[in-house]
Amino acid sequence: MRDIMGWARNRKTLASALVGVTLGVGIMIGTLVSGHVTAGHAIFDATTNGAKPLAVPDPVVMSTTFAAIVNKVSPAVVNISSTQVPEKKQARRQGGNGSNGNAGNGANGNGNNGGKDPLSDYFDRFFGDQDPSDGGPRGQDAERSLGSGVIVDPQGYILTNNHVVDQATRVQVQLDGDTNKYTAKVIGVDQETDLAVIKIEAGKELQFAKLGNSDGVQVGDWVLAIGSPFGLRATVTAGIISAKDRANLTEQQFQRFLQTDAAINPGNSGGPLVDLAGQVIGINTAILTGARSYGNEGVGFALPSTVAIGVYNQIVKNGHVIRGSIGVQFREDISWNPVALRELGAHNGVIIQVVEPGGPADKAGIKETDVITAVNGKPVHNGSELVDPIAQTPVGDKVKLTVIHDKQTRDVAVTVGDRNVIYPNTATKVQPVDAEVEATPSSYGIHVAELTPDRARRYRIPSDAQTQGVVVSDIDAASFGEDLQLVPGEVIIAINDAPVKNIADYQKAISALKPGQDVVFKVVRPATNNRTATELLAGVVPPKN
Repeated sequence: MRDIMGWARNRKTLASALVGVTLGVGIMIGTLVSGHVTAGHAIFDATTNGAKPLAVPDPVVMSTTFAAIVNKVSPAVVNISSTQVPEKKQARRQGGNGSNGNAGNGANGNGNNGGKDPLSDYFDRFFGDQDPSDGGPRGQDAERSLGSGVIVDPQGYILTNNHVVDQATRVQVQLDGDTNKYTAKVIGVDQETDLAVIKIEAGKELQFAKLGNSDGVQVGDWVLAIGSPFGLRATVTAGIISAKDRANLTEQQFQRFLQTDAAINPGNSGGPLVDLAGQVIGINTAILTGARSYGNEGVGFALPSTVAIGVYNQIVKNGHVIRGSIGVQFREDISWNPVALRELGAHNGVIIQVVEPGGPADKAGIKETDVITAVNGKPVHNGSELVDPIAQTPVGDKVKLTVIHDKQTRDVAVTVGDRNVIYPNTATKVQPVDAEVEATPSSYGIHVAELTPDRARRYRIPSDAQTQGVVVSDIDAASFGEDLQLVPGEVIIAINDAPVKNIADYQKAISALKPGQDVVFKVVRPATNNRTATELLAGVVPPKN
């Protein structure tokens, strides 16, 4: 027992000694480490311990396909800002612009959806509900909204949406990687497809994107959307083609869309939808959103490039789009009701509801409730199969229609007319330029012409305004005339109390103006109920360039 107790005492003494030695060594190590840290040395020396320090590796390209497309196309994608007069001030700008027609009456000349689109509460265009780019609230004297566009010609011609520039008093464009803002001129617009062509003068040839053939696009194909969502320039998103030939989403007969799930949002409007060949196969135009949302929900729509090419070519050639029409109207929702078709003796076709008096169809003997079953031998099953081939036929040429009347089938040759002439109230809005105006240089950006009866009809000026004055036919962008808020279709009848009855009076009054001088233009504008209204537009004469 004693021996055991002695061993225990010796063990306790040994343990105490070991603890003391351990504490001493720890204090020494702590002192050394503290000295190293204080001196700024690393605690762990990788070299002396055989470990190699980590290095940032070279970047590895995971996939070059999308990046190559973006590098190719994005320099041709532009940011567009448009300044507009608020709605409360737009009333004076409506004269002479035409309208889209009323739902349900076939006012587009070839039929429409026949009432309010059931998706209209959710179908939002990209442009219009954004905050102004200058941070001010909506409803100020100038609203500024953002959109996108794509350069399609090195001379500065740009495709975008009509709703991006519609009613704009000034349109400015920023190029990719360029802080300059270029004032754009609106070459022409097409309300039916919501497309517009604008042009900038950049003083150099610009990089442009190539438009492809959208007819070759298949559902499931990869696509990229490039634009400025919410003002975020040069944003790229990827997705697939979700569907083709989406129609009846709007009241416009000629809007048939490519659907994509590539993320597109307000500000993408007018930008390109690009395939993996780096070609533009669509112009992003609209989105479908929930009732409480205004952003991307994976359902976006683009006008096919084949449509955009046709519209662009007509605008740059004519300043507007000319479409053929035979002067018939129908309702998309009831025009091919199978029961009604059987009752009229047809298996397919479009039931005509209205025939425009004196129009091509009327002259060819087509009557209401007749069924058109084929165009140029090709069967008709819906409104597009009737409208499209006629719209694409040159005005003055004939189309062969197969018509059922009183259950009797006959072929009828119909001469195609100009849709804008047959239905003038739905004519595409343009800013016409008269030959006489071109011969007379503008002053302060204001183009005028003699107020002839023909021009009075063109601008829808009632007869009581045709006695005197000159008509404004065009206003240059970023000009004094634009600052005054003069618009095409208004009639100038006096300048600083000097009566203006003709071009000579106008030129005399304009030449008398001096920089810094107050000036008041007395104008007559078309108003509702076939009446006119007189308005005074005042400003300070700017220095001459």
